[in-house]
Amino acid sequence: MSSHTVTPEWTQLPPLSLYVHIPWCVRKCPYCDFNSHGIGDANAELPEADYVEALLDDLDEDLHWAQGRPLTSIFIGGGTPSLFSAKSFKRLLHGIQLRIPLAEHCEITLEANPGTFEQDKFSGFRDAGINRLSIGIQSFQSEHLKRLGRIHDGQEALKAANIAKKAGFSNFNLDLMHGLPNQSLAEAMQDVQTAIELNPTHISWYQLTLEPNTEFYSKPPQLPDDEHLWDIQDQGQTLLAKAGYQQYEVSAYSQTHRRSTHNLNYWTFGDYLGIGAGAHGKLTLLDQQRIIRTQKTRVPRHYLDVSKAYRCAETPIESSDLVLEYMMNALRLTEGAPLSSLAHSGLTQPQLEQACHNIIQKGWLEINSQSIRATPLGQRFLNALLEALM
Repeated sequence: MSSHTVTPEWTQLPPLSLYVHIPWCVRKCPYCDFNSHGIGDANAELPEADYVEALLDDLDEDLHWAQGRPLTSIFIGGGTPSLFSAKSFKRLLHGIQLRIPLAEHCEITLEANPGTFEQDKFSGFRDAGINRLSIGIQSFQSEHLKRLGRIHDGQEALKAANIAKKAGFSNFNLDLMHGLPNQSLAEAMQDVQTAIELNPTHISWYQLTLEPNTEFYSKPPQLPDDEHLWDIQDQGQTLLAKAGYQQYEVSAYSQTHRRSTHNLNYWTFGDYLGIGAGAHGKLTLLDQQRIIRTQKTRVPRHYLDVSKAYRCAETPIESSDLVLEYMMNALRLTEGAPLSSLAHSGLTQPQLEQACHNIIQKGWLEINSQSIRATPLGQRFLNALLEALM
């Protein structure tokens, strides 16, 4: 826990986003630590109507926390949300808009996995009001997809991106992993190059990590060593930069003016409501001068049980932890966070400079009139930088 003594003061509310969690997937992947529950068959019947009704009831209970703000973004994640029908998402988005206004150009993202949709379904998603997709490719190579427990192969991965474009999605992200078991440098670069050729507006390219409570954690596969991982990271970043993809976050690369509004709200310490089984939220309460984190019950059948509460936890962020909480998000941004985002934490620039005095002296952190950013040296020692704030 951080020991920095600060007296925060909130005079304005940060932007507000909404996260919606759909907990079902066809099969639980061995690396996945998200709240997802395998159903075994992409055509299995799900309680879509009941779940959408529960989501809107859940939102009703949290509505007072919007405090008059419109939604700058909506992200529908999972699980595999694309298992649901376009009709369900149309009903959901209509219900959300009846409760909270959407900001102009509100980004509405749906996570979709290859093997769970066809052309008509994607067109339906677009007609329902979804204007951005995040497609869980992970790799374009069937052998690696099989090792990762994915239900699609390389051809279906390619098909998914092309279906998205044909359905009218001009804004879509491709999720890619690297550092896979037995993955060569050439194979990793082939994945990156294939993704580039599909011309997504955004690429999330991140290293496979072994997370607790996953199959891979209990039965770890042989992963590449650090030197091999560095070569992959270095050459992949060079490829992406040459193709016009700017790295703006640890694992996020975008074309010009196509950064994810929803992700940026997380990293600049904005607020977000979280609805759905296992969803988390972060809210600023001006009248109480504090920030809280919320969590919803994780088990889908409990979430759908009208006799049980949706919310299972509501925890304040202690003032002594605010510096660390803010910095853990802000320093994910390669260019740093705008200084204006500091107000979202309730902290002032002098308070932050005092709390970060030692790491500023070491040359790890720079705070100026525009931004808060780790220096190149600080980026090399990012874990040590954050540990110094604990």
